[in-house]
Amino acid sequence: MDMHSLPERAKKVEKETRSFFKNIKKNRIRELDDTIHAIHEEVFEEIDCLACGNCYWTLGPRITDRDIEKMAQALRLKPYEVVARYLRIDEDKEYVFKEMPCPFLDHDNYCSIYESRPKACREYPHTDRKKFFQIHALTIRNAQTCPAVFDILEQLKKEF
Repeated sequence: MDMHSLPERAKKVEKETRSFFKNIKKNRIRELDDTIHAIHEEVFEEIDCLACGNCYWTLGPRITDRDIEKMAQALRLKPYEVVARYLRIDEDKEYVFKEMPCPFLDHDNYCSIYESRPKACREYPHTDRKKFFQIHALTIRNAQTCPAVFDILEQLKKEF
């Protein structure tokens, strides 16, 4: 998928996707989880995140205190040093990286602190999460960044 056209393509179908989620009946929420999780598995068998890396370049994950502790341990730094070197507080009063792309991104899109990466990074793009309906609005936004999410949502609308 052409990454330059992804945001435009996602915005073009955003209204349709929002309407799709609005019309899901409460009694079909469990079915939604089962369906989207199966599609997630199928799509990620075909997509190589390292070949894309768009999320590493454009999305700033929320960094928790526990994330800071884990990163500090992996980097052999004190937590306050991690904060001073790599983080800032955003408009929501949460820690995020000072700059993007991610400061731990290697030239080949590998994460240099992969085993200690923030929780938001480990869980991204959240399409395999339980109670998926609770985060569907976030997923619609993520479709502008992640080609896998875009494909998952388009397939979900066809199958569900």
